Formats: sequence, C-alpha cells, structure tokens
Amino acid sequence: MRDTIPTTDLRPFLASCDVIDSNADAVRDLARRLASNTEGFGTVVKLFEWVRDEVAHTGDAGEGKITSRASDVLRERTGLCYAKSHLLVALLRAVSIPAGLCYQRLRYDEATPSFVLHGLVGVRMPDDTFLRIDPRGNKPGIDVQLAPWREALAFRPEHPGEVDLPGVFARPNPAVVSALAIGGIWHPVDTHLPDVSPEDWPAGDADWTSPQSARESELVTVEYPR
Repeated sequence: MRDTIPTTDLRPFLASCDVIDSNADAVRDLARRLASNTEGFGTVVKLFEWVRDEVAHTGDAGEGKITSRASDVLRERTGLCYAKSHLLVALLRAVSIPAGLCYQRLRYDEATPSFVLHGLVGVRMPDDTFLRIDPRGNKPGIDVQLAPWREALAFRPEHPGEVDLPGVFARPNPAVVSALAIGGIWHPVDTHLPDVSPEDWPAGDADWTSPQSARESELVTVEYPR
C-alpha cells in the first residue's frame, strides 16, 4: 500500500503531540545519536532496527508495563505493536523524516473469531509516497528485514475479515489510545485490545486526520538528513 498526501498535510507528520512526543529530550537525543553515522534510507533502517530489536514486544515477552507515549516506551523498553510504532514515528520525526501510523485488522488467534488492530508505521519516501514498515519485533515465524521500496510486514491479511486498513495517520487511532490507557501490566489488557470494523473506518476524531488523494496536488520531495 503506497499513499500520497498533499504538501499542506505534511506538517502533522513532523509534529510532536501528546502520544508521539518527538520533542522529548530522551527521544530526540536517541534519534540524533542513531542517525549520526547514517544517511539516506540508512537512517530509517537504523531507527527501525533499534525499535524492532531493543524494545521488547510486551505480548511476546508475556509481561511488562502497558505503554503508549513514545517517551514512556523508550523508558520502559517495552510496548505492544501500537506503542512500538508510536516510538518509531517519534524517532523519525525527531530527525525530520515525516512519518505516521497505519493499521491492519487481523484475527486475534486461530481459536477465536475476534479481531484486533495491528499497528504499523508509514514512513515518507523520497518519491512522495509512504512505505509501511512493521517494528513489532521478530520471533520464530516472523523475520522482518527492512529494504527501500519494498514492504516487509510481519503479517498479511489472509483470513475472512482481515484487511489492510487504508490511510496513514498523523495521530494514533482513538480506539488504540483508549485501549492502552488502561495501563498496568500486560495480562489485564490482552482482553481489551482494540478493534475497528472496516465499515467504521476511519473512526472520526478531529485530531485523527487521514491524508487525502494528492494526484492533482503539488507534492514535496523528502530529503533524508545526512
């Protein structure tokens, strides 16, 4: 999935906010340190691999605090897919790479008919599109490696009801924010994971804005920091 957006919509994808707090000192310092010896798409790869490998996926670990705000994810070094995506977006924005959030709707597991959202990152590419990347973390059966111009995701919709949900969003989905607000440790929240049906997508929050088609709009070229 490659989405384009008008120039005037790029500013939210570089902005700090309450959840994606890219202006937090710890987030900004880490982003600059990781990016200091890279250039071009290598900067994206470096930030992606750090979040993928250095922040535990709380569900895979089976324990840990439920985090949401990027700086909290960094401090605790744990988060669900949504939280790890919040941190990666914040790191990218901290070094002036436009980034936002994407989602899939997937089966919770093979034994139940319920669905959950899965959080991804959309990073702005120099050809004025967003590339979806998945920093959830590798484990047996999942080995995500990042390369330019090619999507590498942990999951692909395969079962009835599963779908790639459209759009790249400057702020987290409200259902995700509400689910993570329960806080605490992992076990209580795994029965409260967020789901939004395709019929109700997007869920409509004034601060949760989706880009529109830019086919007839002026586009900017993103130059990654060197």
